[in-house]
Amino acid sequence: MTTVEGFAPFGDYKTWYRITGDLKSGKPPLFVLHGGPGCTHDYVDSYKLVAESGRAVIHYDQIGNGKSTHLPEKGGDFWVPDFFVAELNNLIDHLGVRSAYHVLGQSWGGMLGAEFAVRKPAGLKGLIIANSPAEMKTWISEAYRLRSELPQSVQDALLKHEKAGTTDSAEYRAAETVFNETHVCRVVPMPPEVKRTFDAIAADPTVYHTMNGPNEFYVIGTMKDWTIVDRLPAIEVPTLLISGYFDEATPATVQPYMEKIRDVRWVKFPNSSHMPHVEEKEACIKVTVDFLDATDAA
Repeated sequence: MTTVEGFAPFGDYKTWYRITGDLKSGKPPLFVLHGGPGCTHDYVDSYKLVAESGRAVIHYDQIGNGKSTHLPEKGGDFWVPDFFVAELNNLIDHLGVRSAYHVLGQSWGGMLGAEFAVRKPAGLKGLIIANSPAEMKTWISEAYRLRSELPQSVQDALLKHEKAGTTDSAEYRAAETVFNETHVCRVVPMPPEVKRTFDAIAADPTVYHTMNGPNEFYVIGTMKDWTIVDRLPAIEVPTLLISGYFDEATPATVQPYMEKIRDVRWVKFPNSSHMPHVEEKEACIKVTVDFLDATDAA
């Protein structure tokens, strides 16, 4: 499978992208939006396998992350959803595929994909929202419920360091790992592509810490009050929801998408948490390909 890498200028910045497959194959390409906010494309790399169905797949690192422009000096007024929506629009136009394309967003990427879709952008044919909440209020309450089910010693360590402001301590990180191996990625040890993303966040946590917080379940960043629930009826394209049985994106966090989007279906993976594309890779890729092909044929 051929791959092409490049950079799309976006104002004073540059967005790194990679195309797997042929943009001129005749099938609308798939844009893959990584999570975080503040992750990189690495951990969702397996979605490139969709290209084996004859459809180009475009991964990119959102600005502030990975191989794109880093801006550690920017604060919360800069890192907002509208910025990332504009970046995606810019990339679509840069690649010359505005006439027809699909969007798949994972975790924060799904939130971004929803933000993108409610604006009814030209050319959008289908939307996949993978492992994403529709509002952060529910995500936070569900995260506290999930952590309350962890061993008491783990809960105590988390709470102690959050109160002390020492969430960078080794003890806190160890407790955090217990949560992650239960509700984020149940493949242990962590696969190399997932580890690359976690390492990248550690190297430059600007976006993640600003918008989210120190980890998946202690959300104190600028996105803590985000919601898209009331705007979801504006999504008119066919939509696929993906989640895992052990997912930190619990059914309660995903349900509003099911209730508010007109043309929607939901696939839950029984042996996965937050990364079915890693934990049940073949099944997840098949579900994705089948949805995209059916949407094109409709």
